[in-house]
Amino acid sequence: MIVPGYGGGSLADLPGSLLAALGLREPNTLALEPADRVCLFLVDGLGAELLRAHPGHAPFLAELAGRTLTAGFPSTTVTSLSSLGTGLTPGEHGMVGLMLAVPGTGHLFNCLRWTAPDGLVVQPEQWQPAATVYERAAQAGVQPVYVGPAAFEGTGLTRAVYRGVRYAAAESADERVARAHGALRESRPAHVTVYYGDLDAVGHMTGWGSDEWLQQLSIVDGMARRLAEGLPPGSALYVTADHGMVNATEKIDAESSPELMEGVALLGGEARARHVYARPGAAKQVLEAWRETLRDKAWVVSRQEAVDSGWFGPRVHDAWLERIGDVVAVPYGGVAITTPSRHPIEARFVGYHGSLTAAEQHVPLLEVRT
Repeated sequence: MIVPGYGGGSLADLPGSLLAALGLREPNTLALEPADRVCLFLVDGLGAELLRAHPGHAPFLAELAGRTLTAGFPSTTVTSLSSLGTGLTPGEHGMVGLMLAVPGTGHLFNCLRWTAPDGLVVQPEQWQPAATVYERAAQAGVQPVYVGPAAFEGTGLTRAVYRGVRYAAAESADERVARAHGALRESRPAHVTVYYGDLDAVGHMTGWGSDEWLQQLSIVDGMARRLAEGLPPGSALYVTADHGMVNATEKIDAESSPELMEGVALLGGEARARHVYARPGAAKQVLEAWRETLRDKAWVVSRQEAVDSGWFGPRVHDAWLERIGDVVAVPYGGVAITTPSRHPIEARFVGYHGSLTAAEQHVPLLEVRT
């Protein structure tokens, strides 16, 4: 088990350090060197262990100097983007999973797609109310730019974690590189983030290490090289990821396991990081059943045990506690806990993430300076 090292080398430590490198009054926990312009290349799913396993398909990245950070828990896009967007730990920003219970409603909310049952409206600014690092940068005179697909502009998740950015929509890899170079030259100081998500998408469907995944890794490597080649003088490029990935070797259908569903009101989270919400009075029974059924397959703890162990950070706001399952089940090895009737696409995945293993937790922080 890798317990995230919040405050000593996690994704939550990176955004403040980037602003500090630009001269803003932010904690430079990672001790980044000063720069006139910073560019963060965020590659969805580029785990450090995965990258090290295939240096031949990423020769440029493989030769860069850098270090390893932890993603935070759960090691999933929603949580990591929130940590990168706020500089806060999951327990502080409240985005503690993919599918979370909305307290007092009896319903689950998908924080990635920002979808909820009819009649339930979740306002991004209320669900994640903390000021973003981009808002803080803008207030200090630095206008951050985010380069990503047009489909993500204005979405609930973007509003929740990227408030304060100027969104620069770009589709192809070449377009994103060009938009990033243009934004870096527009002003000084400059803060530009470039997002690429296809590596993760392909990894889910065909598995990390597959031919399709390796093709995407080569694309990522080429993007990083071109981003570095076009940096203006006095710039720093940082390459990182939101999480890694494992390939499933065993799938447990929770819906077809009466022992796992007895006393359960809602089954949230995702296949490698399950939030299990118990019916009133059934939390102890559910915890015991999940521990017994998943013995030698998953770490199964109560909400309080997860909080006390620091999985979500050194502090969890009281307002966010009920978003965490009464039981938190975190598979290791290649186990995935699926719900095929409710989430059939996820059940067919090959690659998964969310857990506390090194393959999912460890992400690179690679650096190029001009």
